[in-house]
Amino acid sequence: MSSRPRGFLHLAALLVAFGAVASSYGADEATGAPAGSHLIAQKVTLTSSGLSLVAFLYKPDGDGPFPALIWNHGSEKNPRAGTQFDSVASIFVPAGYVVFAPVRRGHGGSQGQYIVDELRQARSLGRPDNAARTAVHLLETGQLDDQLAGLDYVKHLPFVDSARIAVAGCSFGGIETLLGAERRAGYKVAISLSPAAQSWANNAYLRLRLIQAVQRIDVPVLLLQPARDTSLEPARVLGAAAAKAGRPLTVKVYPATGPRDEQRHCFGGRRGMHVWAEDAKAFLDSNLR
Repeated sequence: MSSRPRGFLHLAALLVAFGAVASSYGADEATGAPAGSHLIAQKVTLTSSGLSLVAFLYKPDGDGPFPALIWNHGSEKNPRAGTQFDSVASIFVPAGYVVFAPVRRGHGGSQGQYIVDELRQARSLGRPDNAARTAVHLLETGQLDDQLAGLDYVKHLPFVDSARIAVAGCSFGGIETLLGAERRAGYKVAISLSPAAQSWANNAYLRLRLIQAVQRIDVPVLLLQPARDTSLEPARVLGAAAAKAGRPLTVKVYPATGPRDEQRHCFGGRRGMHVWAEDAKAFLDSNLR
């Protein structure tokens, strides 16, 4: 169950603030977004399975309605500590998208147990495959619930076109993107970066689960990987599984050009977002009309 926005009022014509807001940050001062970008991160709270989660909202100027992008972070403990969310917003907000980044349970300021700690505990309990099974269970239950709580929140924002909502993310966030799209909860398009690349070799349960997911997803999916990702098998295997099932999944593995750091997992994070940004925007534009 998710909370919904309430008590809207205009603030300096730059954003909409609401009762659930805890704080907002000027992009040039606190968010790390490019100077002069005029991005504002609005910190909000929502609930998922009785837990209080934080999330960060970015919107274009104006009243909308705008298409929206739900961004799924990875396994990092505090995804807000860096400039990940602001960098994603700097790509999509100028293109006319609301960006919403929910912080899943146990990460950052959200309540609950951190998933990496849960996996360590599972690994310590004995059977070698215990952590692998636990990872799949957590990703498709509580972690997915948190993503979908964020989706529900965004659907009820008055400046969002609820018929044009996309989902994207990298690494664990790329896994969550595929699981969220499979759920048929209202996403119209999905962009998954490096999904399970770091887990692929060691988690057969996760491999099978993602094959099942792409065989069921009925919205367009773009799966992107850099040339030197930890494993390129997700692109090969999931692309083939979706094609065999007649599902609309497009795969792109980028060539080994440019700085080596941008050729690694998740394109090196913030510094490599420029590599895939234009492809992602073009894919959204062509599928969210």
